[in-house]
Amino acid sequence: MSEIIFLPPYVLTREFWRRFAAPSPESLGRSIMSLLVIAESLVCVFWIFTLSSLGDGYVVIAAVPYIYLIISYVSLFLFYRFKRYEYFTFTQLVMLLLMPFVMQWVIGGFAASSGVAIWAILSPVGALMILGTRQSTAWFLLFVGLAFISWKLNHYFAGNAMPIPSNVKDAFFLMNITGTASILYGVLRYFQAQKERVMISLELEQARSEKLLLNILPAPIAERLKANDIRIADHYDSVTVMFADLIHFTQLSEKMPPLQLIDLLSQVFLRFDQLAEKYQVEKIKTIGDAYMVVSGAPVACVDHAHRIAEMAFDMKIALQEVAVKTGLDLNMRIGIHTGPVVAGVIGSAKFSYDLWGDTVNLASRMESTSKPNTIQISQETQRLIKDSYIFSDQYSVDVKGKGLVETYALLARKE
Repeated sequence: MSEIIFLPPYVLTREFWRRFAAPSPESLGRSIMSLLVIAESLVCVFWIFTLSSLGDGYVVIAAVPYIYLIISYVSLFLFYRFKRYEYFTFTQLVMLLLMPFVMQWVIGGFAASSGVAIWAILSPVGALMILGTRQSTAWFLLFVGLAFISWKLNHYFAGNAMPIPSNVKDAFFLMNITGTASILYGVLRYFQAQKERVMISLELEQARSEKLLLNILPAPIAERLKANDIRIADHYDSVTVMFADLIHFTQLSEKMPPLQLIDLLSQVFLRFDQLAEKYQVEKIKTIGDAYMVVSGAPVACVDHAHRIAEMAFDMKIALQEVAVKTGLDLNMRIGIHTGPVVAGVIGSAKFSYDLWGDTVNLASRMESTSKPNTIQISQETQRLIKDSYIFSDQYSVDVKGKGLVETYALLARKE
């Protein structure tokens, strides 16, 4: 059986604040409640000493805030011990609501107490920020009801009022106005500060999510998804698709540690990604050591074949730069084909933008049948760029399912 350790009130309050003042949705309510408890406790200490100094006849009045302090810190201890925050909240809201009205009644009504019942507004305000709009309504209605009862019975309370010196009444009046205003302002300011921090965090998370989405999907497609265009499937009459694949990379990877392998692929594909951005083409995916891009989708353009051709030349240069840097013998095959495709997004949890159609298959065959360090293009692509580049003589390659297909090797720019 565990030993119960009794701690003084200030230690409990400090521990309560330390554990539950973190800026999160749940702890925000705990922080606000602890602010109200601490502020009300300080006011109660003021009332106790002020009323007790008036003489023995005012002990009963001073007992009201004293009882409040006892109940508040007993409930605080119980919550700290047993982690039952809902009971602590309910107890504090009840005490915040009742104690000011009871104080007003025993002092002698509105005039004698300088309207001390105004402190009870902290209860519905606290309920609003902690429990939410729906549950706070009942607390506000209770506040209005108690205020109405105080008004109806004010003549009775005033008839039994203890004489209060005018300077004490003035002090109570000042305390009631400035105290409630200060606490409400402080709590609302704290609430607003936490809200602003949450909003900034949400904006950062939204920016991070959008950046991640743009790393996965093309920008126009991402915008359509954010606009709830879930079923995305577009047909493009003419795009240019390129596949690039590192030669003998599987054998090379067997001789490399995993981290070194990943680092090598990162270096290569980072260069390729930078080229894709430079020529405004869309990276579709990487599969192992294979790299696939398209030009003309999802943003249509008339020079899609030229963009891919320029990127292909720069990819060869980039790969050799990595080879020199790492001291490895790196080579690749590149295949390019132009034609119609269907492009769209698949998946509901992990989105993927992809291409379908015979154009994709033939572009892949252009790569797989290409010679090492050669950019092999189809006849359809060659027709679009023939005025700007130098090619090898036409030759045929055997493509599965199509037989012999006329192709060219892209050699250089005419300039």
